[in-house]
Amino acid sequence: MARIIVDEGFCKGCGLCVDACPVHIIELDPARITPKGYHPAHCTDEGACTGCTSCALMCPDVAITVER
Repeated sequence: MARIIVDEGFCKGCGLCVDACPVHIIELDPARITPKGYHPAHCTDEGACTGCTSCALMCPDVAITVER
């Protein structure tokens, strides 16, 4: 099972990871705002994560790590 870790200090809520996820389990969290004023990305279902790393590869700020 893979796990997605988003470093909220770097995430600017651009949404590129949301579009890149083939299983559609990443979304921007509308209930949270980072200290920089962005809605951070988060995983909605870690059990469904395939560990493909598409989200991490697409992130322009290197804010996502995928652990397998």
